[in-house]
Amino acid sequence: MKVLKFGGTSVGSPQRMKEVSSLITSDGEQKIVVLSAMSGTTNSLVEISDYLYKKNPEGASNIISQLESKYLGHVEELYSTEEWKSKTREFIKEQFRYLRSFTKIHFTSFEEKVILAQGEIISTNMVTNYLIESGIKAILLPALEMIRTDKNAEPDFEYISNRCAKALADNPDYEIYITQGFICRNAYGEIDNLLRGGSDYTACLIGAALQAQEIQIWTDIDGMHNNDPRIVENTKPVRQLNFAEAAELAYFGAKILHPTCIQPAKFAGVPVRLLNTMEPDAPGTLINNEFNAGKIKAVAARDNNTCIRINSSRMLLAYGFLRKVFEIFEQYRTSIDMICTSEVGVSLTVDNTAHLADIVSELKKYGSVSVEENMCIICVVGDLRPANRGFETLACEALKDIPVRMISYGGSDHNISFLVKAEDKKRTLQALSATLFD
Repeated sequence: MKVLKFGGTSVGSPQRMKEVSSLITSDGEQKIVVLSAMSGTTNSLVEISDYLYKKNPEGASNIISQLESKYLGHVEELYSTEEWKSKTREFIKEQFRYLRSFTKIHFTSFEEKVILAQGEIISTNMVTNYLIESGIKAILLPALEMIRTDKNAEPDFEYISNRCAKALADNPDYEIYITQGFICRNAYGEIDNLLRGGSDYTACLIGAALQAQEIQIWTDIDGMHNNDPRIVENTKPVRQLNFAEAAELAYFGAKILHPTCIQPAKFAGVPVRLLNTMEPDAPGTLINNEFNAGKIKAVAARDNNTCIRINSSRMLLAYGFLRKVFEIFEQYRTSIDMICTSEVGVSLTVDNTAHLADIVSELKKYGSVSVEENMCIICVVGDLRPANRGFETLACEALKDIPVRMISYGGSDHNISFLVKAEDKKRTLQALSATLFD
């Protein structure tokens, strides 16, 4: 069995819902389909919550009414029979009556998570009803009955495995199983969400739990490209990536995936394929545990980085210096992306500057500190093991005319990273593409 995930744009209108329904039923195979909320819905639900936090029920009610009217209009377009129009219309009205009930109670983060869950609940019910109206044996399996996190807010994988297996065993004769992405319950039974990777994470958790044949992430992009197609011409989709390579690209700028969402699939050995709803016959990108030796796969860029340099003669031959530096970042819950050291200094980058002033103030206890903002990390990903001679030289040669502020190499067998000014990002990507791929 395969697990297919479709994002908000893929179910963003009645026509797109029909297209997705046609795509998932075209081969007649049994499959699990994970759906996000219709595009734009989550933003509206966040806005409703914001009004309720500010004790403005009238503002929240206006957004609720606008959203309800939009959905009721979709019902008329999506269904062809009055029976299913009526059933879905009543379901939507009931959901929006439920949303309005939150305008009359004390509002907390718990209620907010309940409200945010409604987008996925509505979209999955609409698609399931459409499939049944079309004569497909489809059933909705609520994610709130299958996906749970533990007391550390991490997925409770044993629970998820048992509940998913039971849901299929209790409903064996269906062609399509629909469920919600993103939403779950926490260890205390409250409605919550998965945060990192959202619906992609749900699909990978279910696929790993069931040892699926394949997990498919359907978006509006033909897989991961070997460079940013918005900046570099003639980029090409990467047909195969190792899980580690995909995680590096996702972390350093390839927005098609969240870097942690594919971890369950990696550990379970279930391949993940990135596919394009606009071009369903395109092969996309396959991510698995196989390693294609001797290849540079792709380049990615991560914007909005800040470089911090600490120089101190006291650091020379002194143990404990780095520990003191790292403890400051731990204190302010700020992660470090790149780091380079010398005998008398440390250079590092962060992308979270919420506590930058406090961090710099603390660092000044140990040396002179300088800060450069508006920097960009350029990441080259592929087989960069020490036995492969010349790849790092090739990457550096490509940047011979570009002022590079930092280089990070050796921390991973899959990645060499360069720090450049944001103004040099475009020509850096173009130079690497010309040298590595053209």
